[in-house]
Amino acid sequence: MFSMQKFLFLLLSLVLLGPLGIDLYLPAIPAIALGLNSTEAVIQSSISLFILVMGLGQLVAGPLVDKFGRRPIAIIGVVIYLAGAIVAATAVAPWMFLLSRVIQGLAVCCTSVVIFSGVRDRMSGNDAARAYGFLNGTLNIIPALAPLIGGLIAQYYGWRAPFWALAGYTLAVLLLVIFKLPETRPAGTQANTGLPFRQYARILFNARFITFALVNAGAMGMALTYVSLAPTVLMNIAGLTPLEFSLVFGANGFWIMGMSFIANRIIRKVGRPVCLKTGGILMFIGCLGLIAGITLVPPAEQTATWLYMLPVASACAGLAFLMGPATSYALEPFSSEAGVASALVGSVQMAGGALLGFIAMALPLQPKLSLALVMLAGGCLAMLARRASKKSTGRLTRLEN
Repeated sequence: MFSMQKFLFLLLSLVLLGPLGIDLYLPAIPAIALGLNSTEAVIQSSISLFILVMGLGQLVAGPLVDKFGRRPIAIIGVVIYLAGAIVAATAVAPWMFLLSRVIQGLAVCCTSVVIFSGVRDRMSGNDAARAYGFLNGTLNIIPALAPLIGGLIAQYYGWRAPFWALAGYTLAVLLLVIFKLPETRPAGTQANTGLPFRQYARILFNARFITFALVNAGAMGMALTYVSLAPTVLMNIAGLTPLEFSLVFGANGFWIMGMSFIANRIIRKVGRPVCLKTGGILMFIGCLGLIAGITLVPPAEQTATWLYMLPVASACAGLAFLMGPATSYALEPFSSEAGVASALVGSVQMAGGALLGFIAMALPLQPKLSLALVMLAGGCLAMLARRASKKSTGRLTRLEN
């Protein structure tokens, strides 16, 4: 019998492909731009391109996972990802590098849907929430370590070396998937011959689904806004060096990972509604902390790093409490169409989070206020979901009685 621990480890190896595709080359962006005779703005745009493809491509990957199975699509996704890493490592022009981001973004669409579907196939309720929380929490070690590792590799071996290292990791994952990943698709899974627009619409307009999927969008919006604005706040305003920034940025990644483990351990004891409420409160605390730092602290002292990072730490802890329960609630009613539903969860999370972040950053506000606004939105969405979760629990109890 294939143990659940081994199954989650295999899914974790797939989860890491997403953040590695972004964070490993962040310190090398200036060198990449110089090496390809491009501008840093063009190379930086590859991050947004990667995330956009990840969000929208899952709508195509979802039906494929339900039709052909989890394992075949996982293998195809990892092979495509390997090809993207090789294209990036051998790029001789900016368009080749951007193409590599599209290729790897498409690959992560496949692996992401496989991950969400696999958990939904094997688990439900609090167990599924703990699994989603574990996967979401553990992947935060990548933002903590990847920039430092990628920067060191690029410094000694050139900007192409991180992508060759990524190709090596991907090859190892491919072997694990081929020889160890089991097929988990239920026998009664609904299969589609094309893009199931009606099925997407039916799930998307399901009040329960969209309520909990938007919680993930709010949490992702907070995370993307923080990542986008952190260099400006911490280096340009607070005056941290790139190394100091990497250490602070990495410490927050470990913090999120630790809080995710804590949240996973207490889900069974307190239940998913309490975790949603806790996550919302922590988001509100982060919002109030940023506003207090702006309004109550003298301007000369507002550049202190802790005034920014403590509220961020609170909101990131809230993210750890929200992602697992919200994902499990959103997917729970769709056991026979988990691939399609998982694809929609991923799309709403990525596209909705990016849109929320773009709106906040486009407003004529200082960076801390923009982030506070997204934290406020995330907290409100969590509290609405908490109310919905109590209603769902009540209906389930009446049915059982």
